[in-house]
Amino acid sequence: MRRPRLLAGLAGLALTGGLLAGALPAGAAEPDAAPARTQAAAASYTWKNVRVDGGGFVPGLVFNRTEKNLLYARTDIGGAYRWDQAGSAWVPLLDHIGWDDWGHTGVVSLASDTADPDRVYAAVGTYTNDWDPGTGAVLRSADRGATWQRADLPFKLGGNMPGRGMGERLAVDPHDNRILYLGAPSGNGLWRSTDSGATWAKVTSFTNPGGYQQDPTDTSGYNSDEQGIVWVTFDESTGGGTGAGATATATKTIYVGVGDKENAVYRSTDAGATWTRLAGQPTGHLAHKGVLDAGNGYLYLAYSDTAGPYDGGKGKVYRYATATGEWKDITPVAEADTYHGFSGLTVDRQHPGTVMVSAYSSWWPDTQLFRTTDSGTTWTRAWDYSAYPTRSNRYTMDVSSVPWLTWGGDPAPPEQAPKLGWMTEALEIDPFDSDRMLYGTGATVYGTTELTRWDTNTNFTIRPMVKGLEETAVLDLVSPPSGAPLISALGDVGGFRHTDLGAVPPMMFTAPNFTSTTSLDYAETKPGVLVRSGHLDGGPRVAFSTDNGAHWFAGQEPAGVTGGGTVAAAADGGRFVWSPEGTAGVHAATGYGTSWTPSAGIPAGAAVESDRVDPKTFYGFHGGTFYASADGGLTFTAKATGLPAKGNVRFKAVPGRKGDIWLAGGAPDAAYGLWHSTDGGATFTKVSGVDQADAVGFGKAAPNASYPALYSSAKIGGVRGIFRSTDAGATWVRVNDDAHQWGWTGATITGDPRVYGRVYVATNGRGIIYGDTSETGGGGDGGTDPGTPPAGACKVAYRITNQWQGGFQADVTVTNTSATAWTGWTLGWTFPAGQTVGQMWNATPAGTGSAVTAKNAGWNGAVAAGGSASFGFTGSWTGSNPVPAVFTLGGATCSAA
Repeated sequence: MRRPRLLAGLAGLALTGGLLAGALPAGAAEPDAAPARTQAAAASYTWKNVRVDGGGFVPGLVFNRTEKNLLYARTDIGGAYRWDQAGSAWVPLLDHIGWDDWGHTGVVSLASDTADPDRVYAAVGTYTNDWDPGTGAVLRSADRGATWQRADLPFKLGGNMPGRGMGERLAVDPHDNRILYLGAPSGNGLWRSTDSGATWAKVTSFTNPGGYQQDPTDTSGYNSDEQGIVWVTFDESTGGGTGAGATATATKTIYVGVGDKENAVYRSTDAGATWTRLAGQPTGHLAHKGVLDAGNGYLYLAYSDTAGPYDGGKGKVYRYATATGEWKDITPVAEADTYHGFSGLTVDRQHPGTVMVSAYSSWWPDTQLFRTTDSGTTWTRAWDYSAYPTRSNRYTMDVSSVPWLTWGGDPAPPEQAPKLGWMTEALEIDPFDSDRMLYGTGATVYGTTELTRWDTNTNFTIRPMVKGLEETAVLDLVSPPSGAPLISALGDVGGFRHTDLGAVPPMMFTAPNFTSTTSLDYAETKPGVLVRSGHLDGGPRVAFSTDNGAHWFAGQEPAGVTGGGTVAAAADGGRFVWSPEGTAGVHAATGYGTSWTPSAGIPAGAAVESDRVDPKTFYGFHGGTFYASADGGLTFTAKATGLPAKGNVRFKAVPGRKGDIWLAGGAPDAAYGLWHSTDGGATFTKVSGVDQADAVGFGKAAPNASYPALYSSAKIGGVRGIFRSTDAGATWVRVNDDAHQWGWTGATITGDPRVYGRVYVATNGRGIIYGDTSETGGGGDGGTDPGTPPAGACKVAYRITNQWQGGFQADVTVTNTSATAWTGWTLGWTFPAGQTVGQMWNATPAGTGSAVTAKNAGWNGAVAAGGSASFGFTGSWTGSNPVPAVFTLGGATCSAA
C-alpha cells in the first residue's frame, strides 16, 4: 500500500484536532506568584516567514475572468493568498485570524468577482466534525483581501476534510454580483446570498444534499461526513434573468455538482428558482469539477470514484452539450488503463475547445496531465513511455528555486525526482494568457509560461510558482547558540536546517527522511550535536547529527515504537532520552542510539527534556506529575504534582541555569497557565496573571538584563497573542498585533540566543514566522543622518498593507539611488488627508499631526548605494486615506517607486 507522503492536511488534522481539544485540572504545587503585569502591544516588531516555500496541499487556484493577473490560491489549513505579479510572489490574506477562530484558516472555497474585481470571497472552516469547535463562515472583502468582513454560518465547513479538492463550492453570479451560491457539506444543502455575502439562506428548492461518504463506518466523523454540494458553475452566455425582485438580473442557467454517484449534476434555467437532474448523465462516479466553456457550449466534467484528495482508483471525463443535452465520454485513457481518478480541470478561455485534466490520485509513478485542443476528441499526455520503464516527458522540471522538492531522491525509472506532482486537483490556464498554466500539488504550486509549446511537441519548463506561500505545520523549533540560527521540525516535509532565514533551504532532513519530525533537541554546550525523532513507516524513527544538522544518521530503536514522540539530548551531547509513541516506553542511551535501556520510574508517553547545564539530568512530564532523573535518564523520580493533567503541556529548561524550568499548558475548563521551577521540578510556582499559556521559549537577554528573554504563546490580561518578558516573567508585553495572529500558535516557540528580541513562532499551516524588533539592543549601533543627499538620490515605495474603519497599516521602503552609501537617513512626508501615525517599527517617528518624519533604527541606518531599508507603521484616518504625494530625505525630494 502506498503511504500518502505529503499530508499537510493530515498533519494539521492531528495537530489541531489533538492539541486544541483538551483542558486541565489541578493547580500548581506552590501558591501563585505576584500577578504578572502586562504592557501595550510592542509595535516595534516586523514579521516575516522563515522561507521554505510551500510545504502543503494547495487544492484551489482561482483566476479573475475580467482582470489580468488577478489570481488567488486557497490552502486546506494555511489560509488564502493573492498573487502579486510585480513581485512574482503570493501575499497572505488571512493572517488576522486569531486563536479562537483558528478553524477559519482552512479555506474550502474561493470566489473572485468578475464584475467588481476588488471583491473576493472565502468560505472558511477546517473540520465538520468536533475537532473544530466553531462553525463555518463566508469572509468577504472589497479590497482584494486586505480587509475582511465575516458572515457566520449555522453549520461547519471542511477546508481540511475529504473532498476538499473538489469545487469551487462558492461562486458569484457574473450578471448580478449581489448573488452568490455556496455548496455546503454534511447534509446542509445549497445556500444563496443576495446581498454580496452579508447574509445567507438555504435554497429550499434544491433538495439533494449530497450524501456520499468516504467511509460510513468512521466513528470520528472525518471520513464519514457527507460531501454535500461540491461545485457551482454559471452559464454566462444565458444573460440576465427576467422579472422583478432580487434575481431580476441574475444569470438564468446554473449547474451544480452534488456528492451523489447516481445524481451528480443538476441544472436551473430560471435563476435558481427550480432545479432538475440533468438527464442522461453518467452514474457510478463523483463529479469533482464542472467547468463550462461558453465559447463552444460545452460543460466539461472530471469524475472519480472517491472524493480524494489522496485516493481514487477509477475515473471518467465527460462533455455535456448545453444546447442539445448530448453527453459524450471523452476520457483520455481506456477504462482498463485507468487506475486513478480525474479532478483538475481547466479550459483555455482564449481558445475554445482546449481543455486540460489531471489524474490527481496517481502517486506511482507520477501524476499525469492530459490536454486536448479539439474538445476531447483527441488527447496528448504530459509524459509517455518510450520503452518501459523509460519515460519521454514533454516538459522539463526546474526546481532550482525550491531544490528540496526532489526529496533528495534518486528513484528507479519510471519514477523521477522531482515528481510532476500528486494530489493535483487545482489546475488552471490563465484566462488571458494561453501560455501560463498553474497547478497545485500536495507540496507546492507549479507552473509554466510556455504551455502552448505542448501543442508543437516542443519541450517546455515547469517551475515552482510558490514564493510567499508558506504552508508547513510546525511541530518543534530550536535555535542553538552557534551554527544555523534555526532548525525546524515540520509535518509532512520533515524539517530543515535554516542557515539563512530569507532563503529556501536546499534540502530537508534526509538519512532518514521522516514524513513528519515530531521532536528536536541539541546539546546545550555542544550545539553541533542534535537529535530528532519522527514518523516513518517501518522506522528508524530517531536520528542524530554531529555537525549541527547538516548531515544525519539513523539510530536503532527499541521494540514497540510506532511514532516519533519526544527526544532530548544531554547538555554535553553524551546521552539521549527518547519517549517514542507506542508500547516501548521511555528509554535512555549513551552514544548515538546504538542501544537503548528502558527508563524506570516514568510512564510511557511522557514528554522528555534535558537540563541545559547538568548532562546527567533529564526531566519528564505526564498526567499532571513532573519527573526528574539524575543518572542520565536511567531512573526517574516523581517530583511536583498538581500540575495540569488535562490538555497539552510543554516545558523547557533555561540555558545556563541548572534546575530552572518553565512549564506551559492546560485546558480552558481546568488548570491552564504558566508555571516556574528553580529547584529541578521539586516545586512549581504558577505565574499569576497569565490566564493561559501553551508554549514557552527563551532568547537573548535584553540589554542590561541577566535573565534570558521569555517568549510565550499565551493569553495575558484577557488578550491572546505572542508575549515577551525581559524580567523573568514579572511583566509581559505583547509583541504581535491583531493583523498578525496566524490562527493557532501553540505547538512551540523559541527566541534566538544571538539576537535580542528575535522570536520564532510555530503555526499550524502558515509556516514558521519570525519577528524582529527595532528596540535598543535588537540590532546594531545607531547611525547618523547622511546630510542632504543630491536631488533624486532616493526612491520611496509606500504601500498600505491593511486597512480597517478608522485605521490602517503601511509598509515603506526607501532606496538609495545615489552612488554613495548612507550612514543614516530621515524620511519626511505630509499626509494629504489629515492621517496620523500611531505606532512605528524599524524606524523612530517624529513630527506633529500630519507632518511626519521617520528616522532609521540603529541597525538599518547604513544603506549601500543601490540598497534599501524598510519600516512600517499603523495610523489613523477619517474620510479617506490617500498616499502621500511627496517624500523627502535630507531635504531632497525622493522619486516614487
